[in-house]
Amino acid sequence: MKRFRRHGQESQRDRLKQELFQFNKTVEHGFPHQPSALGYSPSLQLLAIGTRSGAIKLYGAPGVEFMGLHDENAAVTQVHFLPHQVELVTLLDDNSLHMWTLKAHKGLSELLEIGRFTLTGPPGAPPSVTRVTAVLAHSSGELLLLGTEGGHVFIVEVPGFRELEERNISLDQVASSVPDDYIGRRNLEHVETLQENPVDPNQVVIGYGRGLMVIWNLEKQQAIQHIPATQQLESMWWTEDGGHLLSSHSDGSYCRWMAGGEDMNEEEEEKSDIPYGHFPCKAISKIIQLPTEKGPPFLLFSGGMPRASYGDRHCITVIHSKTHVALDFTSRIIDFFAIRGGPQHTGDPSALVVLVEEELVVIDLQTEGWPVIQTPYLVPLHSSAITCSHHVSAIPLKLWERVLAAGDLQSKHYSKEARPGQKLPLQPWPITGGQNLAPDPPQRDLLLTGHEDGTVRFWDASGVCLCPMYKLSTSGVFHTDADPNDNMNQGTEGEWPPFRKVGCFDPYSDDPRLGVQKIHLCKYSGYLAVAGTAGQILMLELNDEAAEHTVEAKVVDLLQGQEGFRWKGHTQLDVREEPVLFPPGFQPFTLVQCQPPAVVTALTLHSEWKLVAFGTSHGFGLYDYQQWNNVLVKCTLNPSDQLAMEGPLSRVKSIKKSLRQSFRRIRRSRVSLRKHHVNNAAKLQDANARLEAELAEMELAPVQRKIEARSSDDSFTGLVRTIYFADTFLSDSSHNTPSLWAGTNGGCVFAYMLRLPAAERRTDELVTAQPAKEIQLMHRAPVVGIVVLDGHGAPLPEPLEVAHDLARSPDMQGSHHLVVISEEQFKVFTLPKVSAKMKLKLTAVDGSRVRRVGVAWFGSSRSEDYGESGLVVLTNQGDVHVVSLPTVKMQVHYPCVRREDVSGIASCVFTKHGQGFYLISPSEFERFSLSARYLVEPRCLVEVPFRTGSATQRRPQPDGVSSAHRITTQDGEAAESAARRVMEHALLNDEKVLQEIQKSLEGEQTSLLENNVKNAVA
Repeated sequence: MKRFRRHGQESQRDRLKQELFQFNKTVEHGFPHQPSALGYSPSLQLLAIGTRSGAIKLYGAPGVEFMGLHDENAAVTQVHFLPHQVELVTLLDDNSLHMWTLKAHKGLSELLEIGRFTLTGPPGAPPSVTRVTAVLAHSSGELLLLGTEGGHVFIVEVPGFRELEERNISLDQVASSVPDDYIGRRNLEHVETLQENPVDPNQVVIGYGRGLMVIWNLEKQQAIQHIPATQQLESMWWTEDGGHLLSSHSDGSYCRWMAGGEDMNEEEEEKSDIPYGHFPCKAISKIIQLPTEKGPPFLLFSGGMPRASYGDRHCITVIHSKTHVALDFTSRIIDFFAIRGGPQHTGDPSALVVLVEEELVVIDLQTEGWPVIQTPYLVPLHSSAITCSHHVSAIPLKLWERVLAAGDLQSKHYSKEARPGQKLPLQPWPITGGQNLAPDPPQRDLLLTGHEDGTVRFWDASGVCLCPMYKLSTSGVFHTDADPNDNMNQGTEGEWPPFRKVGCFDPYSDDPRLGVQKIHLCKYSGYLAVAGTAGQILMLELNDEAAEHTVEAKVVDLLQGQEGFRWKGHTQLDVREEPVLFPPGFQPFTLVQCQPPAVVTALTLHSEWKLVAFGTSHGFGLYDYQQWNNVLVKCTLNPSDQLAMEGPLSRVKSIKKSLRQSFRRIRRSRVSLRKHHVNNAAKLQDANARLEAELAEMELAPVQRKIEARSSDDSFTGLVRTIYFADTFLSDSSHNTPSLWAGTNGGCVFAYMLRLPAAERRTDELVTAQPAKEIQLMHRAPVVGIVVLDGHGAPLPEPLEVAHDLARSPDMQGSHHLVVISEEQFKVFTLPKVSAKMKLKLTAVDGSRVRRVGVAWFGSSRSEDYGESGLVVLTNQGDVHVVSLPTVKMQVHYPCVRREDVSGIASCVFTKHGQGFYLISPSEFERFSLSARYLVEPRCLVEVPFRTGSATQRRPQPDGVSSAHRITTQDGEAAESAARRVMEHALLNDEKVLQEIQKSLEGEQTSLLENNVKNAVA
């Protein structure tokens, strides 16, 4: 009976686990790493970005996001939406074309790949014949025109990717129609660009690399007009009235040509202009011209800068009437497009959207001065490199509004919506495609990121979009090389070209010592602690008004007079002695400066006690920020910790030193062997063994060694890894007292009892601290987390959480427990005796080590009233584990981060409700969830646009599936016929497809052809 009962209990626990825990990677926040292509659908109002890693990401209205990943590890070079449909085509640098669609499933759209295609040339033809260089999605939505490196144009029917060989435009056909005097002097080279006549869809212009442009009639399959140019062609644009062509060239010039007339000579272009001549200029890589209803057109082009003076600038020039601006970006331009107003998107240009390598910039073309529109997503998180992160859940409304108000004052340079007599809100985001169907977030969450330039950025992390709220700069407290009067948006009066800096990506730091290493925000009191690279800890308070005052530094000597140590690292930052004007927002009021000025490695804040605790590689301290007084300083430095004094390059020195000592030992043993003429092979073997062991220690093995006692002379044993406040029992089991706990790299835990004066005497009497306990873990593994559990086994609430009625008071009747999390195991001690009660080994079982740890609450997905607390752990293997409290038993574990992604593992931050964030690139956070109840993910729908002005109108479908894929009973036969044509073409012309069909019949994979046929007849 006992066995059966236990089995029933286990199955019940398994069911409970399914209700509590569920792993999902939900959304990627930030800016795509290494973007390589840009696309836009005016009818869908969707933006598409392709990356070098083969990802394709779609964005619409805030909250509308889709992501797909090509199977091939190849860069996306072009993205094209099919007009008035929910399909798009991507071209990869391996020359493959891929068809994607937004297909609805259970009321939500999802991005799916429905086919792929590679051009195949005649047998024996060189690869250049079919190497695609230009793609045109025809306005009919049924054809793709593919220009190639060999000068041919292939016409392909979509969505089935059927090549219409009879309609292809070969290089021979074009060359035979070109006047002899032109073709005799130069070959045509590759197809650089393809453009459709906006007025007549039967006409396309083919632009060849050497400069020749040929207007071709698709219906009659003949050339109508030849337009020669003397310079290498870069891009073309057909004006909206169909009367003119614009061509841009490699010498920085652009030309205007009459379209529809007779063939022209090379000297007969209507207008040629080099905007930034007379000296040699760089190529104009893209040019567009858009009409306005009442005035002259907008002319926009990228490049064209004078090569010698400004060849390193990344510029897009905007010319309208007498206004001429060269928008100067801080990174390389990938592509750009303009958004037009009006119901049919044929009105005046309203916004310019520019994708550069490190950010997306949107310019308001309707407002005077052409200001930047603030982006609600795709914000460059890495405008300065991220150095740390801190997440705060369930922000009170009052604090949220005050942070937003401070952020609004920083947004004055962004475009505002014109509303007379009202406070001007920000200009609405111009990309509005799709419907965001995600429920409103249940709470307000903040993600704070610390950066290399000393800034802390506040992000709204409540929903799918990671929206910027406020930016805090700490550099104003210190003397730096930055010029406070330097304004990057101001150009010199009369400067030519008329540059204007745009974009916020600025990776350069004035001083690396400003880098933010630790952040701690109290959401109830509005106090913020920020610690940096040079041992500085700033205490800040939220103020709604600007204030001018000095910030005094309190020096803390962590060495405590120990002799024989000399700091060889960087110096501390110089604090400004004069008053500093701080804008509304978080303002510093006191500063703690550690000596030596080493990186702050641990930080915590107790706003109820008005105390902040901090640790470095030399020790830890406790500071009373109400009285501006040092309460406690403890040096944890081991006499052998010389590396802690040498700064960041100490690892290299230690390896050299270790190798040198090892070889000296071997040399000494060999000398001794020769001197005594005895067989001392055993000693030599020992020396070699020691050398091998030390070399093995230096290697970063993917699986670390199992638990074993570490020697006390390991490097950085005194480094403080974690610091923790708790109101618990330290002296006896009947009197609880405030306490401070600190854990070090050498497996040591220090506990101090704190005596706090009564509230009425708090400003007069000093806070005191006295040592109470010291625990040395036998295996000496670094202590990465400390948690105290109350009498019910629940983690103690946050400071002021009980006072705000947001948590129940901790149980002070039962005995408390101390949980010490080291890199290798979890150990529970009873309090106040500090006797070991239970432990859970990790490294001894699977060889992994704890890298990040947090406490989270997991609510049941079935019952609103039930939930459990647990430890959330990320290991050096990239796995996430949930460990139960207070029993410290392993509940679930999932693979999360790649084991090789060391920076991703180091950047991980957990939330209080079982979510997590980690950097998948310098500019992107991956968001994941371990909770079955609380999930933040995109839920959106995109419908087929209603097409007007055509005989074949397309009506919106309720599920967002293209009408090309919806077959009724009447046109079922046509679908079957189309499927047969696809099959016949594959069988007759494409050996690759035949091989794929063969593999699918053998059960190895589903062929792409079958997918296409299913889509056609479904």
